Amino acid sequence: MPRRARILSRAAGLRAYFEEAGARPVETPVLQPAETLLDLYGEDIRGRAYVTWDALRGELMLRPDFTVPVVQMHMTHGAEPARYTYSGEVFRRQEHDPDRDNEYIQVGYEVFDRADPAAADAEVFTLIAGTLSGLHLRAATGDIGILMAAVAGLETTGARKSALMRHIWRPRRFRALLDRYSGRAPVPGARAALLASADPMAGAGPQIGLRSRADIEARIEALRADAAAPPISEREMTALEALLAVRETLPFALEHLRDVAVDLPQITPALDRLEARIAALAARGVDVEHLEFEASYGRTSMEYYDGFVFGFYAATRADLPPVATGGRYDALTRALGDGSEIPAVGGVLRPGVMLTLEEAAQ
Repeated sequence: MPRRARILSRAAGLRAYFEEAGARPVETPVLQPAETLLDLYGEDIRGRAYVTWDALRGELMLRPDFTVPVVQMHMTHGAEPARYTYSGEVFRRQEHDPDRDNEYIQVGYEVFDRADPAAADAEVFTLIAGTLSGLHLRAATGDIGILMAAVAGLETTGARKSALMRHIWRPRRFRALLDRYSGRAPVPGARAALLASADPMAGAGPQIGLRSRADIEARIEALRADAAAPPISEREMTALEALLAVRETLPFALEHLRDVAVDLPQITPALDRLEARIAALAARGVDVEHLEFEASYGRTSMEYYDGFVFGFYAATRADLPPVATGGRYDALTRALGDGSEIPAVGGVLRPGVMLTLEEAAQ
Protein backbone atom coordinates (compact mmCIF):
# COMPACT_ATOMS: atom_id res chain seq x y z
CA MET A 1 0.00 0.00 0.00
CA PRO A 2 1.42 3.46 -0.89
CA ARG A 3 2.60 5.49 2.08
CA ARG A 4 -0.03 8.21 1.69
CA ALA A 5 -2.77 5.58 1.66
CA ARG A 6 -1.37 4.09 4.87
CA ILE A 7 -1.30 7.52 6.52
CA LEU A 8 -4.90 8.17 5.51
CA SER A 9 -5.90 4.74 6.81
CA ARG A 10 -4.22 5.43 10.15
CA ALA A 11 -5.90 8.83 10.32
CA ALA A 12 -9.30 7.23 9.73
CA GLY A 13 -8.62 4.75 12.53
CA LEU A 14 -7.63 7.51 14.95
CA ARG A 15 -10.73 9.50 14.13
CA ALA A 16 -12.89 6.42 14.68
CA TYR A 17 -11.20 5.93 18.06
CA PHE A 18 -12.16 9.48 19.07
CA GLU A 19 -15.68 9.00 17.76
CA GLU A 20 -16.02 5.97 20.03
CA ALA A 21 -14.95 8.23 22.91
CA GLY A 22 -17.93 10.49 22.18
CA ALA A 23 -16.59 12.98 19.63
CA ARG A 24 -18.61 14.23 16.68
CA PRO A 25 -16.66 14.29 13.39
CA VAL A 26 -16.42 17.72 11.73
CA GLU A 27 -14.89 19.18 8.58
CA THR A 28 -13.44 22.64 8.01
CA PRO A 29 -12.55 24.43 4.74
CA VAL A 30 -8.95 24.16 3.56
CA LEU A 31 -8.98 27.88 2.71
CA GLN A 32 -9.38 30.01 5.84
CA PRO A 33 -9.98 33.80 6.07
CA ALA A 34 -6.62 35.41 6.74
CA GLU A 35 -8.17 38.27 8.72
CA THR A 36 -9.09 36.04 11.67
CA LEU A 37 -5.63 34.49 11.92
CA LEU A 38 -3.92 37.86 11.55
CA ASP A 39 -6.09 39.35 14.31
CA LEU A 40 -5.12 36.47 16.60
CA TYR A 41 -1.41 36.14 15.86
CA GLY A 42 -0.38 39.33 14.08
CA GLU A 43 1.78 39.56 11.00
CA ASP A 44 4.09 36.81 12.29
CA ILE A 45 1.62 34.22 11.00
CA ARG A 46 2.54 35.16 7.42
CA GLY A 47 5.96 33.62 7.95
CA ARG A 48 4.41 30.27 8.84
CA ALA A 49 1.39 30.03 6.54
CA TYR A 50 0.64 30.00 2.83
CA VAL A 51 -1.26 33.13 1.81
CA THR A 52 -3.35 33.66 -1.31
CA TRP A 53 -5.91 36.17 -2.60
CA ASP A 54 -9.42 35.82 -3.94
CA ALA A 55 -11.24 38.67 -5.69
CA LEU A 56 -14.48 37.93 -3.82
CA ARG A 57 -13.29 36.58 -0.44
CA GLY A 58 -10.15 38.66 -0.01
CA GLU A 59 -6.96 37.36 1.60
CA LEU A 60 -6.98 33.66 2.47
CA MET A 61 -4.60 31.16 4.06
CA LEU A 62 -4.21 27.46 3.52
CA ARG A 63 -5.37 25.90 6.78
CA PRO A 64 -2.39 26.03 9.22
CA ASP A 65 -4.35 24.06 11.83
CA PHE A 66 -7.87 22.94 12.69
CA THR A 67 -8.31 24.44 16.14
CA VAL A 68 -9.23 27.99 15.11
CA PRO A 69 -11.95 26.99 12.60
CA VAL A 70 -13.33 24.37 15.00
CA VAL A 71 -13.55 26.98 17.77
CA GLN A 72 -15.28 29.39 15.37
CA MET A 73 -17.75 26.70 14.39
CA HIS A 74 -18.51 25.79 18.00
CA MET A 75 -18.86 29.37 19.21
CA THR A 76 -21.28 30.12 16.35
CA HIS A 77 -23.70 27.23 16.74
CA GLY A 78 -22.27 24.51 18.99
CA ALA A 79 -24.17 22.98 21.88
CA GLU A 80 -22.63 22.43 25.33
CA PRO A 81 -20.84 20.30 26.25
CA ALA A 82 -19.27 19.20 22.97
CA ARG A 83 -16.53 16.90 21.74
CA TYR A 84 -15.22 17.00 18.17
CA THR A 85 -12.78 15.06 16.05
CA TYR A 86 -11.38 15.76 12.60
CA SER A 87 -8.67 14.70 10.17
CA GLY A 88 -7.16 16.33 7.11
CA GLU A 89 -4.27 18.23 5.69
CA VAL A 90 -2.63 21.26 7.26
CA PHE A 91 -0.03 23.48 5.63
CA ARG A 92 3.00 25.13 7.28
CA ARG A 93 5.89 26.93 5.65
CA GLN A 94 9.21 25.41 6.71
CA GLU A 95 11.73 27.85 5.28
CA HIS A 96 14.05 27.48 8.30
CA ASP A 97 13.82 23.68 8.31
CA PRO A 98 13.43 22.35 4.75
CA ASP A 99 13.56 18.74 5.98
CA ARG A 100 10.19 19.18 7.74
CA ASP A 101 6.97 18.50 5.83
CA ASN A 102 5.09 21.61 4.78
CA GLU A 103 1.92 19.61 4.13
CA TYR A 104 0.80 16.75 6.36
CA ILE A 105 -2.20 14.94 7.79
CA GLN A 106 -3.41 15.96 11.25
CA VAL A 107 -5.99 14.25 13.47
CA GLY A 108 -7.47 15.98 16.48
CA TYR A 109 -9.79 15.75 19.46
CA GLU A 110 -11.32 18.86 21.07
CA VAL A 111 -13.43 19.19 24.23
CA PHE A 112 -15.69 22.15 25.08
CA ASP A 113 -16.95 21.55 28.61
CA ARG A 114 -17.23 23.93 31.57
CA ALA A 115 -18.16 21.30 34.18
CA ASP A 116 -14.67 20.15 35.25
CA PRO A 117 -11.67 21.61 33.38
CA ALA A 118 -9.15 19.42 35.23
CA ALA A 119 -11.06 16.28 34.23
CA ALA A 120 -11.24 17.50 30.61
CA ASP A 121 -7.47 18.09 30.58
CA ALA A 122 -6.90 14.56 31.84
CA GLU A 123 -9.41 13.15 29.34
CA VAL A 124 -7.65 14.66 26.33
CA PHE A 125 -4.17 13.73 27.55
CA THR A 126 -5.04 10.11 28.32
CA LEU A 127 -7.06 9.54 25.14
CA ILE A 128 -4.18 10.76 23.00
CA ALA A 129 -1.65 8.82 25.07
CA GLY A 130 -3.77 5.72 24.50
CA THR A 131 -3.30 5.99 20.73
CA LEU A 132 0.49 6.11 21.15
CA SER A 133 1.10 3.03 23.30
CA GLY A 134 3.94 0.93 22.00
CA LEU A 135 5.84 3.82 20.40
CA HIS A 136 8.06 4.43 23.47
CA LEU A 137 7.60 8.19 23.51
CA ARG A 138 8.62 10.83 26.04
CA ALA A 139 5.71 12.83 27.42
CA ALA A 140 6.19 16.46 28.43
CA THR A 141 3.73 18.78 30.16
CA GLY A 142 3.59 22.40 31.21
CA ASP A 143 1.15 25.18 32.05
CA ILE A 144 1.33 28.53 30.26
CA GLY A 145 -1.32 29.85 32.65
CA ILE A 146 1.12 29.92 35.57
CA LEU A 147 3.50 32.30 33.79
CA MET A 148 0.58 34.40 32.53
CA ALA A 149 -0.73 34.72 36.09
CA ALA A 150 2.74 35.72 37.30
CA VAL A 151 3.00 38.47 34.69
CA ALA A 152 -0.54 39.72 35.28
CA GLY A 153 0.23 40.23 38.97
CA LEU A 154 3.58 42.00 38.68
CA GLU A 155 3.93 45.30 40.54
CA THR A 156 4.52 47.36 37.40
CA THR A 157 2.58 49.35 34.82
CA GLY A 158 -0.25 47.97 32.74
CA ALA A 159 1.65 48.83 29.54
CA ARG A 160 4.65 46.78 30.63
CA LYS A 161 2.48 43.82 31.60
CA SER A 162 0.68 43.98 28.25
CA ALA A 163 4.01 43.97 26.39
CA LEU A 164 5.25 40.98 28.40
CA MET A 165 1.98 39.11 27.75
CA ARG A 166 2.33 39.64 24.00
CA HIS A 167 5.81 38.15 24.03
CA ILE A 168 5.35 35.18 26.34
CA TRP A 169 5.66 32.97 23.23
CA ARG A 170 8.93 34.66 22.19
CA PRO A 171 11.27 33.79 25.07
CA ARG A 172 14.23 35.90 23.92
CA ARG A 173 12.13 39.02 23.46
CA PHE A 174 10.34 38.32 26.76
CA ARG A 175 13.68 38.06 28.56
CA ALA A 176 14.98 41.26 26.95
CA LEU A 177 11.87 43.14 28.09
CA LEU A 178 12.23 41.82 31.64
CA ASP A 179 15.87 42.90 31.75
CA ARG A 180 14.94 46.38 30.52
CA TYR A 181 11.95 46.80 32.84
CA SER A 182 14.00 45.67 35.84
CA GLY A 183 16.90 47.98 35.05
CA ARG A 184 19.30 45.09 34.51
CA ALA A 185 19.83 46.16 30.89
CA PRO A 186 20.65 49.78 29.98
CA VAL A 187 18.31 51.85 27.85
CA PRO A 188 19.50 51.71 24.20
CA GLY A 189 21.57 54.77 23.29
CA ALA A 190 19.26 56.01 20.55
CA ARG A 191 16.24 55.81 22.86
CA ALA A 192 18.09 57.52 25.70
CA ALA A 193 19.03 60.39 23.36
CA LEU A 194 15.46 60.70 22.11
CA LEU A 195 14.05 60.85 25.65
CA ALA A 196 16.67 63.37 26.73
CA SER A 197 15.67 65.77 23.97
CA ALA A 198 13.26 68.56 24.92
CA ASP A 199 11.65 68.34 21.48
CA PRO A 200 12.44 65.02 19.76
CA MET A 201 10.47 66.12 16.68
CA ALA A 202 12.53 69.26 16.14
CA GLY A 203 14.51 69.04 12.96
CA ALA A 204 12.74 65.85 11.87
CA GLY A 205 12.85 65.20 8.16
CA PRO A 206 9.84 64.75 5.89
CA GLN A 207 7.18 62.35 7.16
CA ILE A 208 7.42 58.93 5.48
CA GLY A 209 5.19 55.91 6.04
CA LEU A 210 1.71 55.36 7.43
CA ARG A 211 2.20 56.78 10.93
CA SER A 212 0.91 60.30 11.48
CA ARG A 213 2.78 62.93 13.48
CA ALA A 214 0.23 62.40 16.27
CA ASP A 215 1.00 58.67 16.31
CA ILE A 216 4.73 59.37 16.62
CA GLU A 217 4.23 61.90 19.39
CA ALA A 218 1.98 59.46 21.29
CA ARG A 219 4.68 56.80 21.01
CA ILE A 220 7.30 59.20 22.38
CA GLU A 221 5.05 60.03 25.35
CA ALA A 222 4.55 56.30 26.00
CA LEU A 223 8.34 55.84 26.02
CA ARG A 224 8.70 58.75 28.44
CA ALA A 225 6.07 57.23 30.77
CA ASP A 226 7.84 53.88 30.67
CA ALA A 227 11.22 55.47 31.43
CA ALA A 228 9.69 57.19 34.47
CA ALA A 229 8.18 53.98 35.86
CA PRO A 230 10.03 52.28 38.74
CA PRO A 231 11.83 49.03 37.86
CA ILE A 232 10.42 45.60 38.51
CA SER A 233 11.82 44.60 41.88
CA GLU A 234 14.65 42.15 42.33
CA ARG A 235 12.34 40.08 44.54
CA GLU A 236 9.88 39.62 41.68
CA MET A 237 12.65 39.06 39.11
CA THR A 238 14.27 36.36 41.25
CA ALA A 239 10.90 34.66 41.73
CA LEU A 240 10.15 34.80 37.99
CA GLU A 241 13.52 33.25 37.21
CA ALA A 242 12.87 30.49 39.74
CA LEU A 243 9.46 29.86 38.14
CA LEU A 244 10.86 29.66 34.61
CA ALA A 245 13.62 27.28 35.76
CA VAL A 246 11.22 24.67 37.17
CA ARG A 247 11.70 21.35 35.41
CA GLU A 248 10.71 18.40 37.56
CA THR A 249 8.30 15.52 37.70
CA LEU A 250 4.79 16.79 38.43
CA PRO A 251 4.61 16.42 42.25
CA PHE A 252 8.05 17.98 42.80
CA ALA A 253 7.27 20.75 40.30
CA LEU A 254 4.11 21.65 42.20
CA GLU A 255 6.04 21.69 45.49
CA HIS A 256 8.70 23.95 43.99
CA LEU A 257 6.10 26.29 42.50
CA ARG A 258 4.32 26.56 45.86
CA ASP A 259 7.60 27.89 47.25
CA VAL A 260 7.80 30.43 44.40
CA ALA A 261 4.24 31.54 45.21
CA VAL A 262 5.49 32.98 48.50
CA ASP A 263 6.95 35.86 46.43
CA LEU A 264 4.44 35.61 43.55
CA PRO A 265 1.13 34.96 45.34
CA GLN A 266 -0.81 35.76 42.16
CA ILE A 267 0.07 32.31 40.76
CA THR A 268 -1.70 30.45 43.60
CA PRO A 269 -5.04 29.94 41.73
CA ALA A 270 -3.13 28.56 38.72
CA LEU A 271 -1.25 26.18 41.04
CA ASP A 272 -4.55 25.03 42.52
CA ARG A 273 -5.68 24.17 38.98
CA LEU A 274 -2.41 22.30 38.42
CA GLU A 275 -2.98 20.32 41.63
CA ALA A 276 -6.52 19.42 40.50
CA ARG A 277 -5.15 18.31 37.12
CA ILE A 278 -2.55 16.08 38.76
CA ALA A 279 -5.33 14.40 40.75
CA ALA A 280 -7.47 13.98 37.61
CA LEU A 281 -4.56 12.46 35.67
CA ALA A 282 -3.82 10.05 38.53
CA ALA A 283 -7.49 9.05 38.64
CA ARG A 284 -7.21 8.05 34.97
CA GLY A 285 -4.20 5.85 35.66
CA VAL A 286 -1.40 8.22 34.63
CA ASP A 287 1.87 7.72 36.50
CA VAL A 288 2.12 11.33 37.64
CA GLU A 289 5.11 10.56 39.85
CA HIS A 290 7.22 10.21 36.70
CA LEU A 291 5.44 12.61 34.33
CA GLU A 292 7.67 15.55 33.35
CA PHE A 293 6.62 19.14 33.95
CA GLU A 294 8.49 22.15 32.56
CA ALA A 295 7.31 25.67 33.39
CA SER A 296 8.58 27.04 30.07
CA TYR A 297 7.23 24.21 27.95
CA GLY A 298 5.17 25.31 24.92
CA ARG A 299 6.42 28.90 24.80
CA THR A 300 7.87 28.67 21.28
CA SER A 301 5.13 26.87 19.38
CA MET A 302 1.75 26.99 21.15
CA GLU A 303 0.57 30.60 20.84
CA TYR A 304 -3.14 30.12 21.46
CA TYR A 305 -2.75 27.95 24.58
CA ASP A 306 -3.22 29.65 27.95
CA GLY A 307 -3.15 26.78 30.43
CA PHE A 308 -2.23 23.08 30.38
CA VAL A 309 0.08 22.11 27.48
CA PHE A 310 1.55 18.73 26.56
CA GLY A 311 3.49 16.90 23.89
CA PHE A 312 4.76 13.42 23.00
CA TYR A 313 8.20 13.01 21.43
CA ALA A 314 10.44 10.25 20.11
CA ALA A 315 13.35 10.44 22.54
CA THR A 316 15.80 8.86 20.09
CA ARG A 317 14.67 10.83 17.02
CA ALA A 318 15.31 14.51 17.62
CA ASP A 319 15.00 15.05 13.87
CA LEU A 320 11.26 14.29 13.99
CA PRO A 321 8.53 16.76 14.94
CA PRO A 322 6.37 15.93 17.98
CA VAL A 323 4.05 13.00 17.43
CA ALA A 324 1.26 14.74 19.33
CA THR A 325 0.70 18.08 21.05
CA GLY A 326 -2.18 19.81 22.77
CA GLY A 327 -3.42 22.03 25.52
CA ARG A 328 -6.04 24.35 26.94
CA TYR A 329 -7.17 27.44 25.01
CA ASP A 330 -9.94 29.14 27.02
CA ALA A 331 -8.87 32.61 25.85
CA LEU A 332 -9.25 31.61 22.20
CA THR A 333 -12.93 30.83 22.74
CA ARG A 334 -13.29 34.28 24.31
CA ALA A 335 -11.54 35.94 21.35
CA LEU A 336 -13.76 34.16 18.82
CA GLY A 337 -16.93 33.99 20.89
CA ASP A 338 -18.33 37.50 20.34
CA GLY A 339 -18.82 38.02 24.06
CA SER A 340 -19.23 34.40 25.13
CA GLU A 341 -16.62 31.84 26.16
CA ILE A 342 -16.28 28.25 27.32
CA PRO A 343 -13.36 26.28 28.77
CA ALA A 344 -11.79 24.23 25.98
CA VAL A 345 -8.91 21.80 25.58
CA GLY A 346 -7.72 19.62 22.72
CA GLY A 347 -4.85 17.86 21.04
CA VAL A 348 -3.59 16.78 17.63
CA LEU A 349 -1.65 13.80 16.31
CA ARG A 350 0.52 13.28 13.22
CA PRO A 351 -0.20 9.79 11.86
CA GLY A 352 2.64 10.13 9.37
CA VAL A 353 5.19 10.45 12.18
CA MET A 354 3.56 7.52 13.98
CA LEU A 355 4.09 5.35 10.88
CA THR A 356 7.71 6.51 10.55
CA LEU A 357 8.44 5.35 14.09
CA GLU A 358 6.67 2.03 13.59
CA GLU A 359 8.61 1.37 10.39
CA ALA A 360 11.92 2.19 12.12
CA ALA A 361 11.10 -0.31 14.89
CA GLN A 362 10.47 -3.20 12.49
